[in-house]
Amino acid sequence: MKPPKDSRLDRFDQEIMRILSREGRLPITELSARVGLSKTPCQVRLKRLMAEGFILGFEAVLNPVKLNLEQVAFVEVKLSDTTEAALSAFNVAVSKVPEVEQCHMIAGAFDYLIKIRTSNMRTFREVLGRTISTLPHVSSTSTHVSMQSVKDSETF
Repeated sequence: MKPPKDSRLDRFDQEIMRILSREGRLPITELSARVGLSKTPCQVRLKRLMAEGFILGFEAVLNPVKLNLEQVAFVEVKLSDTTEAALSAFNVAVSKVPEVEQCHMIAGAFDYLIKIRTSNMRTFREVLGRTISTLPHVSSTSTHVSMQSVKDSETF
C-alpha cells in the first residue's frame, strides 16, 4: 500500500516513507541511493517528514515466538455507558494493560476491538477475567481467537 496523497508530499517523500516503513534502520546513504537523491537533500526531507509528523518514529519489531507470546485473541467490548467521561475512563485504563497490543474504538455492534497477546490460552483467560472484564464500564465481551497471522504489519 502506498502512503495517501498529500499536496505537501512529492514522489520522493512518498518513496522515503514507503522504504522506511519496511526498513526503518536503513542508513541514509542507502536510502538516498534507492530514492534517487543525494545524501543531504534526502536527509533534509527525512527530517522534515519527521518534524511535520508524517514519520512518528522508528521501533524494533519483536519476535512473538521467541518471546513466548504466540497466543493472539481479539476481544469485542461493549460498554454500559458511552458518555465522554466513560469512554475516557475506559481509554485510560485499557492503555495500562500490558497484554493489550492494540485497542480501537469501533462504530457498530460493539464499542471497542482489542488485540491481546499472551503466552497461552490459560494466561489469556486470566487477563480477560481479571483485567479486561473489570475495566471501567465494560458490560460484555466476545472473544475471537486467532489461529494464524496471515499479515501482521502496518507498512505502506
